[in-house]
Amino acid sequence: MRCLVPVFLAAFPAAAMAQCPRAPDHSAALSELLAAVQAAPSEAEALPIFNQMWTYWADAPDIHAQEILDRGMARREAYDFLGALADFDRLVNYCPKYAEGYNQRAFVHFLRRDYRSALRDLDQAISLSPHHVAALSGRALSLYGLARLDEARAALAQALTLNPWLPERGLAAPGGPLAPDASEPDIDL
Repeated sequence: MRCLVPVFLAAFPAAAMAQCPRAPDHSAALSELLAAVQAAPSEAEALPIFNQMWTYWADAPDIHAQEILDRGMARREAYDFLGALADFDRLVNYCPKYAEGYNQRAFVHFLRRDYRSALRDLDQAISLSPHHVAALSGRALSLYGLARLDEARAALAQALTLNPWLPERGLAAPGGPLAPDASEPDIDL
């Protein structure tokens, strides 16, 4: 029996047996960026601040996780949604406490119009990173896609509280489909 253990362990790559470390704690830097984006006087000044947030969200816990994340994002950008989903599944399985794995997988589900799956992943991302503006915005869009308009309005309002310059803010503007007084619009995402 002792002879089988080394053979069994040798059959698996070290990365597959390794445990994902804790994700880097960028909460202080992200709090500063959220304050800066809220104080930005224009969309042009807010955009680079929001883009900086992405550098923190996309900072994976280790090199292995970063490689998976980067490959999945590249596949998504190349419209290889099944390949991207496979990578993000690997990332979530390897690093189940890393919010961006769920957020990126949700984005692929959203692009495939699988709003229910996107919503499940977004809820998980938000539970791990409550101020993840992109996940909150994605949650609003997924709820909108499911025609759950009151919930979509509330989710978008929460995201806009954190970043009032989100491109999705037009949905909540007067006359927009998620405006507080909007009637039930036709949904075509």
